[in-house]
Amino acid sequence: MTTAPTSPACVEPVRLRRDRLTLSLYGYFVVWGWFLYSFNPAVPLLGRELGISKAQAGLHGTALAVGAVLAALATPRLLPRFGRRTTLVAAGLLIALGTVVLVTGPGFAWTLSGVLVMALGANVAISAGQAGLVLHHRGTSSAAVTEANGVGSSVGLLGPLAVGACVAAGWGWRPAVAVTGLLAVATAVVVGFLPRRGVMAHPAEGAAPATDADPAATAGATASATPADGLPGGAGRAVAGDARAQATPDRDAVRAAQPGAARASWCYLVAVVATLAVENATTFWSADLITQQTGAHAGIATAATAGLVAGMSVIRFVVGPLSLRIEPATLLACSFLLAIVGWAVLWTATDPAVALTGLVIAGFGYGAQYPLSIALLLSTAGGAADRAQSRATFAGGAAIGVAPFALGALADAFGAHSAFVLVPVMALVGAFAAFAGPRVARRPGRAAAVPDAG
Repeated sequence: MTTAPTSPACVEPVRLRRDRLTLSLYGYFVVWGWFLYSFNPAVPLLGRELGISKAQAGLHGTALAVGAVLAALATPRLLPRFGRRTTLVAAGLLIALGTVVLVTGPGFAWTLSGVLVMALGANVAISAGQAGLVLHHRGTSSAAVTEANGVGSSVGLLGPLAVGACVAAGWGWRPAVAVTGLLAVATAVVVGFLPRRGVMAHPAEGAAPATDADPAATAGATASATPADGLPGGAGRAVAGDARAQATPDRDAVRAAQPGAARASWCYLVAVVATLAVENATTFWSADLITQQTGAHAGIATAATAGLVAGMSVIRFVVGPLSLRIEPATLLACSFLLAIVGWAVLWTATDPAVALTGLVIAGFGYGAQYPLSIALLLSTAGGAADRAQSRATFAGGAAIGVAPFALGALADAFGAHSAFVLVPVMALVGAFAAFAGPRVARRPGRAAAVPDAG
């Protein structure tokens, strides 16, 4: 007696599989989230402590950018030579070193150097980890990347609160930021014990998937290509026989195979740049805006930025599963528009509670932007996810360097309130890019060659 084939209508919806590798890679998003959301709101405090202008304080954003650009150049060379696991462990130790230099540095040159070293290690870790998640999860990559960023921002939510508490206690911002180094070392240890197979295998062992392979060669890959449950041998390959994996199309492969995928990747790259510019400009200077507009104490204004991170964290756990049902590009475009609504509430607020509400609403938009835009960019890259991530890190680093510095310089010249008009302008650029991406992808014609930043 034969068994009737399973009907696609009876198949469960595809779900994200959270194995040991996935949870370990989430650790670096926790490290990065804690640093960004504890240090960025502390930049005005650092500037006043060192007696420097807002533009000079904004140069710490430029140091973040330089570190990101260096990571974009280094990561494509480190991964083929040392493998993903070794690269991630080394990056964690570099983050710890940069954190020590930053929090113990007695002057401006020291703090800039610490941020530069820390940003180099962190961007290598995020680049290698994020591409690893995409290659590991394939058709559910948008959910994996969104959830990873959600976990990071959820823990990062405590960062501004920790800074505010330390400032209120008279300890300054440094103890809160120092936690970054402890988290980095712990994550490096956990990743160091991961087995060297699948996306974590050393290239010389021949077990790792080829990240620079022809997208057409990898377009049919499903969860069976890399064991989604992290189990060895046949246990991992059993996923290939799962009716859910067979009945559910690999949306990443479909997206990479579209005739205009290479052109669409440029749209998503613009969205990534707009996302990072908007987020970093806001986290650097929103506390200063709140202080000027509402008269709130510096500690309270800094802690209020936790509202932005709270909104970002909540929406990421909503958008991750939602992106498996609704076109991610549509969600991305809507998120930029929602961010503008939150900005308007923040910009017009004269009361700390109203400003906090604006930050939470803006966070709902901001939280969806980066994971969706980077997942779309990497999915259009097919098998070249590591190279696409490198391009995003390079371009995003430039945005991080320019946006906080530009807003700080404008604040010096015209005041923080007028300078913040830059934020919705950048958000509109991102919304247009997200709207154009899928339309460009479906348009037939010769695919534009995407230059290799590495």
